[in-house]
Amino acid sequence: MINIVLFGKPGAGKGTQAEFLKDRYNLVHISTGDIFRYNIKNNTDLGKEAQVFIEKGELVPDSLTIKMLECEVDKNLDAKGFLFDGFPRTEAQAEALDLFLQSKTWEVTATVALEANDDILVQRILERGKTSGRVDDQDEEKIRNRYNEYNEKTAPLMDYYKKQDKFHAVNGIGTIEEVTERLSSVIETL
Repeated sequence: MINIVLFGKPGAGKGTQAEFLKDRYNLVHISTGDIFRYNIKNNTDLGKEAQVFIEKGELVPDSLTIKMLECEVDKNLDAKGFLFDGFPRTEAQAEALDLFLQSKTWEVTATVALEANDDILVQRILERGKTSGRVDDQDEEKIRNRYNEYNEKTAPLMDYYKKQDKFHAVNGIGTIEEVTERLSSVIETL
């Protein structure tokens, strides 16, 4: 069983590379954004609970996010592994993920961070914003604010996983194929 946590700032190519990784290594891709949208759209009990926080403009609490993630994993118990995209984002979430996986006698195999210069990523997102329709992809100040949040909350997870000898940095600049090859080189060593 391979369980990979994929890190990277917005625009680093996580979504593009996640598609490759899930297909090549037969992993179930679990994106917290997709899980939220699914639960809200399908009006599940967890979705209704999350909607209350979202409507108030508040972050969905870790406990609720973790419940949604656990339900998604439980739907795929025969999987060869999971690719966690957008989760964990904090050390508390990483600890909760570790505990949950341990309850299944699994563990996080590795974390991989797609790294890139902020200025390059801002240009990528602004370009993406021309067609994505996402307002937050069209405003440089909002993009940089997302990076600040990443640096404050998510970047410390690198130390968490480095202490477990599970952290791998990959250069996220280059063609899709070049980045894919770099990721494959890391995963093939696991």
